[in-house]
Amino acid sequence: MIDRIEKSACTSVMVGKKASLNGSTFIARNEDRLVAIYPKRFLIQPAVSGRKEVYKSTYNKLEVPLPESGYRYSSTPNVTMEDGLNEEDGFNEKGVGESATESVYANERVLACDPYNKDGLAEDSMTTLVLPFINSAREGVQYLGKLIAKYGAAEGNGVQFNDRDEVWYMEIATGHHWVAIRIPDDCYAVAANQIAIEEIDFNDPDNFMWSGGIQEFVEQNHLNPDEGHFNFRHIFGTDTEKDHHYNTPRVWFAQRYLNPEVDQDPESPNMPFIRKPSRKLSLEDIQYILKSHYNETKYDPLGNGDLRDRKKYRAISLSRTANSHILEMQSNGEGVQWLSLGVPAFCPHIPFFTNANDTDPSYSNTPVKMDLQTDSAYWLYETLAMVVESHYADFIQDDLDFQKKLSQWSHAKVNEVNDYVAAHDLKGEALTKFLTDQNHEIVAHCNQRTKEFIAELITRGTELSGLTFKMDPNL
Repeated sequence: MIDRIEKSACTSVMVGKKASLNGSTFIARNEDRLVAIYPKRFLIQPAVSGRKEVYKSTYNKLEVPLPESGYRYSSTPNVTMEDGLNEEDGFNEKGVGESATESVYANERVLACDPYNKDGLAEDSMTTLVLPFINSAREGVQYLGKLIAKYGAAEGNGVQFNDRDEVWYMEIATGHHWVAIRIPDDCYAVAANQIAIEEIDFNDPDNFMWSGGIQEFVEQNHLNPDEGHFNFRHIFGTDTEKDHHYNTPRVWFAQRYLNPEVDQDPESPNMPFIRKPSRKLSLEDIQYILKSHYNETKYDPLGNGDLRDRKKYRAISLSRTANSHILEMQSNGEGVQWLSLGVPAFCPHIPFFTNANDTDPSYSNTPVKMDLQTDSAYWLYETLAMVVESHYADFIQDDLDFQKKLSQWSHAKVNEVNDYVAAHDLKGEALTKFLTDQNHEIVAHCNQRTKEFIAELITRGTELSGLTFKMDPNL
């Protein structure tokens, strides 16, 4: 069962507050799975107190006593529990975001010395066991690190945290060893299923964290190939043919877009993890990366290039993306969870204020199979993606225009809500109720507009049938 989860794959993007256009911090990821249909829900989990329970993973045998109290938080759990809960991403009521996880892979040398614990922490549990109990991004790393020390890790994972001021990325490489780095405020980072963190400065605990005894572990087992340096990627990571075709090209494409002045090879193992962008980055820049498939290059699987080039590299946006999320912590302290269900290339990111107490039924009630009688956002956007791709050449520009128009409306709505909150000095329960109501309005508008657009495409698509025959009027 562990092997099945380890084969899932994602792409992560992180942006510091001084690198962003509006001063927000961002963490973002495409949650990719093995199959195209992997139903997800979007929930607000309530705060708890006085609880006496033990968390039991339905994916492996992990059992962890839960703290008596926990904060309210948003999440995107699985509909079915075969692979565990997999709450994946969200903000808690303290304004801390988490996205878990980016699957990463350690080399055989380090795993021989510290193998995974099959009953330890895996992706299915990492949001559930951390997000409700932390007060900052930094504390998220520390809290998860303590769990790894006690229970071990079932697999390699990268975990993102953000709050109003900081963005942290943590890589768990082996059963008990990990490192974490604070993304500099004026920089961004992209991770794509490889151990990415490079040099660790053990004299700088403000910007780096690490598992207990990691230096001794590496030295005693003769694992460091670099004299006088501690490069986590070199020591714990991989550099294989699969990496060159499945992983590094995604980092190349993202950095090519955000730093077009830099010339790099798509298969290079030496691309830096952290870069300072050539410009201030917007939400749309992050969306572009998560929606991308080597657009405007010969590697685009939906392009017109040579078939060998189009099949050479694994794209960022895939048919098997279960959800694409961008967690924006605004400078005003309000979190916005931009959520895209369906294939990100074809589907919009819908904004949700996370200081809310419930979500719209179209997001919280997701049937396992498509049901035309059910008003389900997951199935609505899966339908949109299928319809657009089925007539890609004819529909893609209309779809891009649709996404742009809906994005413009969403930006205006978020700005309007922020202005109203500031003008009326809303706080506490009144603020939570207002933002909850606004989320329902956002969903109503986006769902209705999407339904109308799908209807337009289906109607036009009837004229594109291959079973069309025009009779010569002279016959």
